[in-house]
Amino acid sequence: MYDKICVITGGSRGLGKAMARVFLHAGAKRVYVTARKIEECQQTAEELSQLTEHGECVALPGDMSSGEGIVGFAKALTEREGHIDVLVNNAGTGWLAPVEEFPEIGWDKVMDLNVKTPFFLTQQLLPLLKANATATNGASVINIGSVAGIMGSAGSGVSYGTSKAAIHQLTRNLASLLADDNIRVNAIAPGRFHSKMTSSVEQDKKQYDQEIRMIPLHRWGHDEDIMGPALLLASNAGAYMTGEIITVDGGILLV
Repeated sequence: MYDKICVITGGSRGLGKAMARVFLHAGAKRVYVTARKIEECQQTAEELSQLTEHGECVALPGDMSSGEGIVGFAKALTEREGHIDVLVNNAGTGWLAPVEEFPEIGWDKVMDLNVKTPFFLTQQLLPLLKANATATNGASVINIGSVAGIMGSAGSGVSYGTSKAAIHQLTRNLASLLADDNIRVNAIAPGRFHSKMTSSVEQDKKQYDQEIRMIPLHRWGHDEDIMGPALLLASNAGAYMTGEIITVDGGILLV
């Protein structure tokens, strides 16, 4: 990871922030974190920049939910960097509603941010990803999927699981299409992690305890649990991996 330039969407908190932290610890030169909330993004950048004298965390706020926002972000990044080595498509959202009442807006919002945005952001950043990529030092795209895209249960919302299954397939398609450009594309499919998105479940003691009993390792994931897989895929340790979907789920798929 030494001297690599990294970009993480949804990087101001949760899993995105955890991945930014481990990249900096591993020697990344610059890690750009982007999110809609400017103040939160800047606070994260300031906090993480203090972790190491070598690397820097840079806030580059943006709204990844629209085509204009994606193009604007890519333009701003291109003005700052001649290449990037790692892109983590982490920004995502969910929508809970009974299937009989599930609204079109909930379907579109989830599918747009969870599937459409990763594709078009990757597309816009291809010139930067290709610029410094070689056969011995390739670029890496990491998509954040979910075990919800593998399991048949729709407990996290019918559109959420569908969107994550789509991002897994998009990962495979892009891995095939971009291999000749020395760009590896992989995905991490987390199970339950402590995050803002899952806070409502955590606050429901009955449901939370039931999940803990059901997961073979009897706990939810912590920030540290995402760091290892992310570092593997971002660094040369994973140089022979592309098109993979790595589950980090405490064994829930065994149930």
